[in-house]
Amino acid sequence: MTLEKVALVTGANKGIGFAAARQLGERGIAVLVGARDEALGKRAADALAADGIAATPIGLDVTDPARVAEAAGEIERRYGRLDILVNNAGTAGGFTGAASEAGAADLREVYETNVFGVVTVTGAMLPLLLRSPAGRVVNLSSHVGSLTLQSDPGSPLAGVNMIAYQSSKTALNAVTVAYAKELRGTPVKVNTALPGVVATDINHHRGRRTPAEGAAIVVRLALLDEDGPSGACLADEGPVPW
Repeated sequence: MTLEKVALVTGANKGIGFAAARQLGERGIAVLVGARDEALGKRAADALAADGIAATPIGLDVTDPARVAEAAGEIERRYGRLDILVNNAGTAGGFTGAASEAGAADLREVYETNVFGVVTVTGAMLPLLLRSPAGRVVNLSSHVGSLTLQSDPGSPLAGVNMIAYQSSKTALNAVTVAYAKELRGTPVKVNTALPGVVATDINHHRGRRTPAEGAAIVVRLALLDEDGPSGACLADEGPVPW
């Protein structure tokens, strides 16, 4: 099998990240399995490799700039470029109270991974992505990050009010747009993927969709052709309002 592209997926040892890594690998892409826990990352990469996928574990804590820089250096030494970055690592945090009861620390806990981690990883990997003839960045967001859907009393999300998680995904959407605007005129496209309500650790496996189903839109955006969008927010059903 000819390995034409190199992809890094953060938080790829389980859930949507693992499913996305598998689907990319099945398409002949060399997959770097990013994981904070290196033992879990190796286990996931070994499982993919056992199925014939070119998977390599890479230690990566998105909240640790030093480890992110080390990972970028390792990718540069091995491959000289990066074609796909999937910012999948995320957390809902521990706060479950009313919005008025939240403190800055409750939001910061979630933002460290969902927003600041994405900025750290994307910044470190961007020089490598710019060396690709068709660099792609896919940020994992959520329907609950849409201000339009959150504020519509008739929306199915009207009763959902998780201040830390929802606002982090709204911020991530804004970050996606900012990168897309800066990178206009380059081969790099940056988009937001909304996988839907997937059964993962983040929701105690209460989601309606499987990780494989949720990963489909991620892979679609990772493999966009030259005519594909940048700065878009897409789910399986199509564009979702910011």
